[in-house]
Amino acid sequence: MEKKIVQTADGSKTIAIPKWNESYHSKHGAWQESQHVFIQMGLAYTGLSSLSIFEMGFGTGLNAIQALLYAEKHQINIDYHTLEAYPLEEELWQQMDYEDFLPSRLMKDFFGRMHRVEPEQSIRLADFFRFTKYHADIHEFLPPTNPDLVFYDAFGPRVQPDLWTSTIFERLHSMMSPGAILTTYCAKGEVRRTFQSLGMEVERLPGPPGKREMLRATKAK
Repeated sequence: MEKKIVQTADGSKTIAIPKWNESYHSKHGAWQESQHVFIQMGLAYTGLSSLSIFEMGFGTGLNAIQALLYAEKHQINIDYHTLEAYPLEEELWQQMDYEDFLPSRLMKDFFGRMHRVEPEQSIRLADFFRFTKYHADIHEFLPPTNPDLVFYDAFGPRVQPDLWTSTIFERLHSMMSPGAILTTYCAKGEVRRTFQSLGMEVERLPGPPGKREMLRATKAK
């Protein structure tokens, strides 16, 4: 399937899939979207000094590198687990060119190691950040972890409705820690109702640039 590198409104890049009329991140600002949906509304909101994160959809690695930046800046321990069924080729993720957004050469090295690490090999990338990546399908596999925070960043329901079913969210909910939080850019009514059917408290929050709303769901303690 054809993939194209495109520059988004905030100067950061993402990958577009013309056949689906879909992209890995918002064309209104890839970096801003990740920062808003997953870091500000998720990671910063938890207030935890040590936590486990599960990410559905590693993709370009944008959410993971932003979580690492946050962990090192605030000195909080993060055990990061991410799932990706179709890893990007190196020639694509190398073209993300996040140099303007990463503060040091060391962070750029961390970004490359995230992509190159062998599946299911847990590595300590930095003082406060442990990283494990799985090349698997969420229909068949979930990491052996009980996350305190979930980044749900799959392609949208329009192009991959099978990734937004009640069956998947029931499995995901069962592995989450009591009181765990899930954030996603998707604010569709059926997704919100699925979370509510699981007994989760669901908030409709202001979305990132170019999107009116997003969702944050909290599992009961």
